[in-house]
Amino acid sequence: MSDEEHHFESKADAGASKTFPQQAGTIRKNGYIVIKNRPCKVVEVSTSKTGKHGHAKCHFVGIDIFTGKKLEDIVPSSHNCDVPHVNRTDYQLIDISEDGFVSLLTENGGTKDDLRLPTDESLLTQIKDGFAEGKDLVVSVMSAMGEEQICALKDIGPK
Repeated sequence: MSDEEHHFESKADAGASKTFPQQAGTIRKNGYIVIKNRPCKVVEVSTSKTGKHGHAKCHFVGIDIFTGKKLEDIVPSSHNCDVPHVNRTDYQLIDISEDGFVSLLTENGGTKDDLRLPTDESLLTQIKDGFAEGKDLVVSVMSAMGEEQICALKDIGPK
């Protein structure tokens, strides 16, 4: 046919979706939902009765898992909502750089250097104080929809 070679840009993505559909009526409190393109943890769900010609509607109140902002959405209970794939991974803290990035040890022995310190003040001071005291710290990193953030801290004792 043609002598031209086709080059495709490779993206470091397996093609897996960042979300999956789930019927609105089956999403419960403490689950996850996407509201206004943000991954949220559901803190409140209320379902209204069907109207004369309508659907029962679900009213979701969610807290953004990265920013902590409160978001709301109303969806007919028979419709599908996007639910984010939320992963939580533990890494050992190796170093904190001056520009606010952390160096973490992965399970396979490599390092992960692309995460910032958390914005939550109490967690930030716990991490900095514990690191300054020379403790072995393990941080939990929550990832969803292409974003990652440190969300918890465990102290596994002195070095």
